[in-house]
Amino acid sequence: MTFAPFTKLADDAVASLCAHYPEQATYLGDHSHDDQLSDPSAAAGQRRSAELRSLIARLDELPAERLDTADAVDRDILRTAAEGELLELNELDEASWNPMLHNPGQALYGLLSRDFAPLPERLSGVAGRLRAIPDYLQAARSRLGEMSRVHVETAVGQLEGTLALIEGEVPAAVAKAGGVGPDLSQEVSRAAAAVREHQDWLRGELPGARRPARLGPDLFADKLALTLATPWQPTTLLEQAYRDLERVERELAELVGQSTKSADVDRAVIAAEFDRLAADAPTSDTILQLCRDALTETTEFVREHDLLTLHEDPVDIIEMPEIDRGVAVAYCVAVGALETAPLATQFAVSPTPTDWPAERVRSFYREYNIHMLHNLTIHEAMPGHVEQLSHNHRYQGANPVRGVFGSGSFIEGWAVYAEELMAGLGYRRKISAEAAAAVRMQQLKMQVRSILNTIMDVSFHTGELDQREAMELMTVRGYQEEGEATGKWRRVQLSSTQLSTYYVGYLEVRGLATDLRQARPAWSDRQLHDSMLSYGSPPVRYLRQLLELPPAA
Repeated sequence: MTFAPFTKLADDAVASLCAHYPEQATYLGDHSHDDQLSDPSAAAGQRRSAELRSLIARLDELPAERLDTADAVDRDILRTAAEGELLELNELDEASWNPMLHNPGQALYGLLSRDFAPLPERLSGVAGRLRAIPDYLQAARSRLGEMSRVHVETAVGQLEGTLALIEGEVPAAVAKAGGVGPDLSQEVSRAAAAVREHQDWLRGELPGARRPARLGPDLFADKLALTLATPWQPTTLLEQAYRDLERVERELAELVGQSTKSADVDRAVIAAEFDRLAADAPTSDTILQLCRDALTETTEFVREHDLLTLHEDPVDIIEMPEIDRGVAVAYCVAVGALETAPLATQFAVSPTPTDWPAERVRSFYREYNIHMLHNLTIHEAMPGHVEQLSHNHRYQGANPVRGVFGSGSFIEGWAVYAEELMAGLGYRRKISAEAAAAVRMQQLKMQVRSILNTIMDVSFHTGELDQREAMELMTVRGYQEEGEATGKWRRVQLSSTQLSTYYVGYLEVRGLATDLRQARPAWSDRQLHDSMLSYGSPPVRYLRQLLELPPAA
């Protein structure tokens, strides 16, 4: 039975999070702060740090014997989240050097893009956030010190998307409301002027933006442990990644040998086969419909093979907004854990940005060719993120911890596992053996990519990986298009530890599935997968506890 004092503490912790980060609250589904922006000042960070230290102390005072297994897991998840946020506030202090954190665009987009309330009501929130933008950006400038060039350049570019949203999408939403709700013309003008002033300030800071983008070995190791909720150390993770890279390369060579009927398969033969598949490229006019067709096909395959319970919640396949384009071809936005409105999950798919030159467009669609789009749809939608998060949304715990602090490593790990599962079962074989082999090739290429993501993440932030070495890894060993590799190199510099979640999560989810099959040999695939998805999205180490399995070897 759940322990009431812990439930109260968990509820208070989530309410405190939402009050401190109104933008995050909107996406989670707590709309009591929709007219506010977070406070980027150092003083606000200090107040939040004090709250987190108090939370950790109160969690540590809970009597362990009064907590059942579910509460004990949620306590550990909440404590890890608090430790991670404390590390961010006090050690990484990213708010003082990463201007990308201080962009109000997503705060506005979250109100415009989701129909959780009537449009006039949501526009009232937009009005409040627009009015807050000038003071918010002024406080951000006061907080920012020495910055890295790549972060400043990226922030300036992303703010262009924010300007387009303020001056384009906000007035369009006001017009759509038909005169019901605020006018917002003055708020739009002042907010746009504040964003332009901030852009000009950032451009002026570029000559002195010399801060290294690398975290360094110690900070990276501390952040990695909290991101993954595992005992992986960077050195041992890197060693394991290189071993698995060689394993997957052997599988890829074997598959290409079967497809080409060649006994002597080297990198050139594999590259030629990927070139052949890349010729089946979509266009900006066809990519959304191809993904819709792929979702229909993947769903039917999952149903035919009875891989898991299909909830078939509504899914909107949408064109990715311009502010998000140019990094990934797709992403999934689930219904927030605290949301009560009946919203659809969004599967956003990206045509290329309108200002890209023709060669970059060609390279992008060669990378995300038709066969890759099928694998991508598996990952982002079925039975990957969309379906896993549908199961996640049905988990009803005594507190909101698992919904609010879902494990990115488990979520991404499940999606990568889903790719392997579907390809291994011969997805698209009904179309032809060649179509199934093409998806399997793209799945192995994506598995190589997830391993390389980890190798670059660790090697850059703890060592001396440079652009030349990274590009060679991606284009030679990863068979990636030049444009894809260039974008990923930027992402390696802009982020830390998140790129490791795909590979580590996959290792853990695959290991869990293997051990669960051995422990429950009479279970069907549906029973196995439903059980893995029935506890929300906790880190796999805790999922093992909940499933009464021993820790991983």
